[in-house]
Amino acid sequence: MKIAIQVADLDWERIDGTRVYILNLLKYFGQIDPNSKFLIYHKKNFNPELIPPTFSNYQILKKPFPLFWTQIRLCHSLFQEKPNVLWMPMHNIPIFRSKKIKTIVTIHDLAFKYFPDHFRAWDLIKLNLLAGWAIEKSDKIITISEASKKDILKFYPKINSEKIKVIYHGFDKEIFEQGRDLQKEQEIKNKLNIEDKYILYIGALQPRKNLKTLISAFEELKKSAQSGSTSGGKYKDLKLVLAGEKAWLWKEIFSQIENSSVKNEIITPGKIKFSDIGHLMRGAEIFCFPSLYEGFGIPVLEAFISRVPVICANNSSLSEVAGEAVLYFEPKNYLELSEQIKKILDNPELRKDLILKGLEQAQKFSWEKCARETLEYLKI
Repeated sequence: MKIAIQVADLDWERIDGTRVYILNLLKYFGQIDPNSKFLIYHKKNFNPELIPPTFSNYQILKKPFPLFWTQIRLCHSLFQEKPNVLWMPMHNIPIFRSKKIKTIVTIHDLAFKYFPDHFRAWDLIKLNLLAGWAIEKSDKIITISEASKKDILKFYPKINSEKIKVIYHGFDKEIFEQGRDLQKEQEIKNKLNIEDKYILYIGALQPRKNLKTLISAFEELKKSAQSGSTSGGKYKDLKLVLAGEKAWLWKEIFSQIENSSVKNEIITPGKIKFSDIGHLMRGAEIFCFPSLYEGFGIPVLEAFISRVPVICANNSSLSEVAGEAVLYFEPKNYLELSEQIKKILDNPELRKDLILKGLEQAQKFSWEKCARETLEYLKI
């Protein structure tokens, strides 16, 4: 079988969950199915941290083109190569394609339907047009949680539910499933100017991630330290690290930091190398994931396997992925988030219990399992 895959997102400088998803499945497809030929299409040069592996049955096809790459250049290549299957790992499919090509699209989430004001105007137009077309015109749909499947059926009620297959994400064992290297952790902390213990967030810096609530919760936590209370002393030297790249509409986040009474204790190191992320995660006191909406939430699993207790917002797919292994809070309630942080910091037994539950929960997910289920669905 000849399977075409659009991987142009691996060319982008910014790394997010969807690009991690594409890369990790490419690590497995070639070895799982050595008898199929995979046509791997992209546009420019791969991001050095997102270069896919090479297998004898992979044909990497770099196809530069200035505008409407998917609709013109990729489309033209598909008519030339005549694959049996086309997999589009993002919410976009070629409008013109042979009826003989079975087209499967992955829809990660419909955040733009719930939070349109959290997207730039032109991006919102594109998302509505491209996702709508892909959902309606693809032969089959993969989505990454039952929550996302419900959202697809809610906003596109004409779609047959049998067309949608839920396939969960995984996590990178090589990066996160390691013992602690205290020397390496200290080197990274020194490089990022992290002097003390820290609460960690990893991900894009953009409105949907609800970082303003996390900042407010951290400010509330610091008030306890300033009050002179017995428990408050534990929080005095604690820092908040918001690790990730600026995505879009990030200015309000940085404005809040700049105007914060604890701005000197909030660290925004920007992009973190893959090789450093695991060490940064393992060194954290708590991982906070306050997002307003997630199709899945890979960082939760990364924290679990790194043996770090997790707090996350109670919405979308997060309870589905995290189960009973985290503490939850209502997404906009910064006071509740602050209290949940205190619970973990003040209670070593709770911390230990969450870590054990997190390790158990993480075992339900893997990229190899995701790749096998995806490949099986592509070939049906």
